[in-house]
Amino acid sequence: MKIYTRHGDKGNTQLIGSSMVSKDDNRVEAYGTVDELNSWIGYTRSVLGSQLATMDSELEEIQQLLFDIGRDLATLSDDKKHDYFFTDAICKKQTQWLEDTIDRYVEAAPAIDRFILPGGTSQSAALHVARTVTRRAERQIVTLQKQSEINPNTLVFINRLSDYFFAAARFANHTAGIQDVTYRNGNPVFKK
Repeated sequence: MKIYTRHGDKGNTQLIGSSMVSKDDNRVEAYGTVDELNSWIGYTRSVLGSQLATMDSELEEIQQLLFDIGRDLATLSDDKKHDYFFTDAICKKQTQWLEDTIDRYVEAAPAIDRFILPGGTSQSAALHVARTVTRRAERQIVTLQKQSEINPNTLVFINRLSDYFFAAARFANHTAGIQDVTYRNGNPVFKK
């Protein structure tokens, strides 16, 4: 099987269906960043270690869901395949699952009232990188949403996903006995 098609040699790519768009199209930027995030999560899973082994299944589920999101973003809303993806890819129950997991991690880690510096353990640092890539994907999805219909649950899920990575990074440091470093010039921003 050949993995190259030569279709993209002139700077275009094919969406799900038959539409061709430029490789720098807002839609391609959005699903491409979701793909980058998925790859980074794969790396993050590889460095979790035994103390965070339970997080591995969560991250795998997130990877599965990100493939659904990428598929949905790569399908134009007027394509006949979009109806299936639009209703099935991400729904409120996946976002609720994230929120429940976030609450569990927040409860386990010490309370904070200020911004923290990304870092600590290698696992926490990797989770913080995932958080920032998620934020970039979110910005690109917002841009795409201004010009094309997308699954409204996608943006909500991606927004919550960055919160998940923040909480998971803090949990990773707490599990390792590492205290988060507070931003020294910050004022209290988090309320109980």
